[in-house]
Amino acid sequence: MASVYAVGVGPGDPELLTRKAERILRSVDVILAPVANPSEVSVALSTIREFIDESRQEIIVHQFPMTSDRSRLVTAWQEAAALIAAHAERGRSVAFITIGDPLFYSTFIYLLRILREQWPLIPIEIVPGISSINAAAAQAAIPLVEGDEKMVVIPATAGIEQIQAALETYETVVLLKVKPLFPVIMDLLRKTGKEQTTVFVERVGSPRQRVLTEFSQIAAHSPDYLSLMIIK
Repeated sequence: MASVYAVGVGPGDPELLTRKAERILRSVDVILAPVANPSEVSVALSTIREFIDESRQEIIVHQFPMTSDRSRLVTAWQEAAALIAAHAERGRSVAFITIGDPLFYSTFIYLLRILREQWPLIPIEIVPGISSINAAAAQAAIPLVEGDEKMVVIPATAGIEQIQAALETYETVVLLKVKPLFPVIMDLLRKTGKEQTTVFVERVGSPRQRVLTEFSQIAAHSPDYLSLMIIK
């Protein structure tokens, strides 16, 4: 029985990969990379290309559809978990790679539950990764929290009411997945006077990285899916 590793590969910059992640990725037999669409490139896989040997290691790209249809999602999770378990039971070590961290808004959370329930004897090791939040704050040189300040992380899809409540309660609000509600969020920030304390970061750590601190530029921008906002 081989081990399964969940490896956080960071936000997209190969230099932000941990030494432990690199060591494991070089050693495993199988690497499974998630994508939302079969036609798209896996950001996680692109991040680690220089550390792997595709002539020796098997690379599997598995689709996890971007949908709210839970039946489709459960099917994708179950298929991926079964695939991972099959390799592990044959004595082949597997690394499931994910951008950011495996336990922070990651698909691996669902796979972990299935693996523990249905294949409890398979050893699982989780390798943490640098989150997009930490990387974005570093690129913008903006402190996330200090002293007694409090911070909250909200997927913008939670709704504008939750975002407004957070802005009234916390010194730092980090919004993820801002694309679907972007115009509404912009209106809220204007109404609450947060124009001068908002930072927008897109595709942090990648060649397509963009850091915007001027509110007029943020409001005029059309955000990518991999974007976030830090609001002080």
